[in-house]
Amino acid sequence: MQLNKVDVVNVQGGGSSAGIKSVETGTANIGMSSRELTPDEQGLTVIPIAIDGIALILHPSNPLQNLSLAQIRDIYTGKIKNWDSVGGPNWQIHLVTREEGSGTRSAFSDLVMSGSQIYPGAIVQDSNGAVRQVIAGDKAAIGYISLGLVDNEVKALNIDGITPSKDTILNHDYKFWRRFLFLVKGQETPPEKQFIDFVLSSDGQALLSREGLVPISAVSGGTSSP
Repeated sequence: MQLNKVDVVNVQGGGSSAGIKSVETGTANIGMSSRELTPDEQGLTVIPIAIDGIALILHPSNPLQNLSLAQIRDIYTGKIKNWDSVGGPNWQIHLVTREEGSGTRSAFSDLVMSGSQIYPGAIVQDSNGAVRQVIAGDKAAIGYISLGLVDNEVKALNIDGITPSKDTILNHDYKFWRRFLFLVKGQETPPEKQFIDFVLSSDGQALLSREGLVPISAVSGGTSSP
């Protein structure tokens, strides 16, 4: 909008399913999703713009630095209920998850849970920012958010000894990531194309990188996996 004074870009959250549905129904010109389309959601043009890691986060006062994938899965199914079971303090674990329809939850379920169900007693939050806020205020909590949103109020866990970072995603060490997508229906209008082209330009990709994402331009071919 700074570069194009006549254009107004309105952005609204609500999760990936809402982004997909809004562009399907014409409510939005461009949908945004952090999960891949399902077989029932075909017919849209998918434009990858970045790669994002999913980070498991704790309160900074929790001394744990690393968990295995199996331990995380047991925590999120409710099998492990106290941090002392995984070498931490004697605190009851407070699970935080995202709502149904969230792309972050979908990716977490696919990449981490491998078919196991998230414990139904988990605290449900409707945004990555809300998850981060809960973890920042609860020393016994664990949650998962976009790697780009990790700040000094929370601590990202290593998984199986691997630190979540742009470098470890690109070198294939960190396995827990997903694509960020733009979605359009039919032919792009000139303003839509101009906006998408800016996001995919070197300036737009640099902005995404500064926000902690892996630019799609850094990925071989620009459209696939790291």
